[in-house]
Amino acid sequence: MFRITKEFHFSASHQLTSLPPDHQCARLHGHNYIVEVELSAEELNGHGFVRDYHDLAPLKRYIDENFDHRHLNDVLGHEQVTAECLAKHFYEWCKARLPETSAVRVSETPKTWAECRP
Repeated sequence: MFRITKEFHFSASHQLTSLPPDHQCARLHGHNYIVEVELSAEELNGHGFVRDYHDLAPLKRYIDENFDHRHLNDVLGHEQVTAECLAKHFYEWCKARLPETSAVRVSETPKTWAECRP
C-alpha cells in the first residue's frame, strides 16, 4: 500500500453553542486550521504516483474560497462545527472527487487532531 498526504491551511471562526455557556468553546473563537488529506493506492499509476499532487489544487481553491477567514457555523449551516465534523466534511468532499482518499485529519491547535478514516 502506498500513501501520500498533503496539508492545507486556513483561519476561521466557529462557536459550539450546544456547550454550557461557561465552556471556552461556547464563545465565539477562531483557529488556524490544518487539513491533512491522505490518498492511498495498492499500485502506483503510470507516472509512479498514487495521485499527482497537482490534482489536489481544487481542494485548495475550495478551502480558500469557502472556509478561509469565514465563520464556519455559517459555512456549514449548523452549530456543531467541531474538528471531527470538519474532517468528515473534507473527507466526503475529497472522496467524491479523488477516489484514492483514505483519510482526512483536521487540527485546530498544534496538539490536537481529529481524523475521519471510514
